[in-house]
Amino acid sequence: MDWGRVRFFLGEVLRNFTRNAGMQATAIGTVAITIVLLGLFLFVRGALAGVGMQLLDQIEISAYLKPDATAAQIRSIRHFLTEDPRIASAEFVPKKQGLAELRERTKGVIDTALLTENPLPDKFRVKVHVPDQVPAVAAGVRRLDGVDNVVYGQTIVQRLLQLGVVLRRVGIGVIVVFLAVAGIIISNTIRLTVFARRREIAIMQLVGATNLYIRIPFICEGLLDGVAGALVAVGLLAVARATIWPRLLEALPWIQLNTAAINPGALVAELFAVGCAVGIVASWISVGRHLHT
Repeated sequence: MDWGRVRFFLGEVLRNFTRNAGMQATAIGTVAITIVLLGLFLFVRGALAGVGMQLLDQIEISAYLKPDATAAQIRSIRHFLTEDPRIASAEFVPKKQGLAELRERTKGVIDTALLTENPLPDKFRVKVHVPDQVPAVAAGVRRLDGVDNVVYGQTIVQRLLQLGVVLRRVGIGVIVVFLAVAGIIISNTIRLTVFARRREIAIMQLVGATNLYIRIPFICEGLLDGVAGALVAVGLLAVARATIWPRLLEALPWIQLNTAAINPGALVAELFAVGCAVGIVASWISVGRHLHT
């Protein structure tokens, strides 16, 4: 390793920071605000997605059998449900058990003692591994011999799945906008630094310095902007998570926001990666434009 070059690069980065302290503070602050907004969005989206997944996990498929379904047909249906890898569990519920469960659920509301006979059919209670597969599994079960009807809360499932798609698309759009804003700010900051040192860069090019050699100090500067902004943002988000989030949950008890599925370590790593990537890419593009002119 050429320590002389390393010292040169570090010296250039430090000089640029001290020379443009105001612009560096602006860039770091803007990156921090952008990553705070991005972190808040990802956190809230994860919490809402957790609620949707909880609701979807509670969805079960009820496959009602025909009154004249034979024992062979029931065995065939059971075999199909057992062999399907998409299905997590399949429970046969005879109509006697179904009536008992109905009485338990409607206790004090409907007097089932007035019934002279059991109106409920036998059924299979089915749950799948992945909620997105509920409609496809239900369609397959509906085609089996001996199955009269399949119910799984079609409207609710479809709306929840559509909500998940919308959240993913909106999330991608918001993330792209945030990254573009942060990149523009860092790029403009680096461009001002490059413009202030344009004579030095021209001299370095005349004596044979490669574009990469000239570019690296500015890339390191952009990287530091991104890391510093991410560090400030993560600190602010940690404070908000510890102070504001519990109060928000108390104020909105009817919204069962679930953060159990959110990995804080992974989220912090993603935010730092975003800060680093934006700083490097923005610096590379900004310096590249000057070197090609």
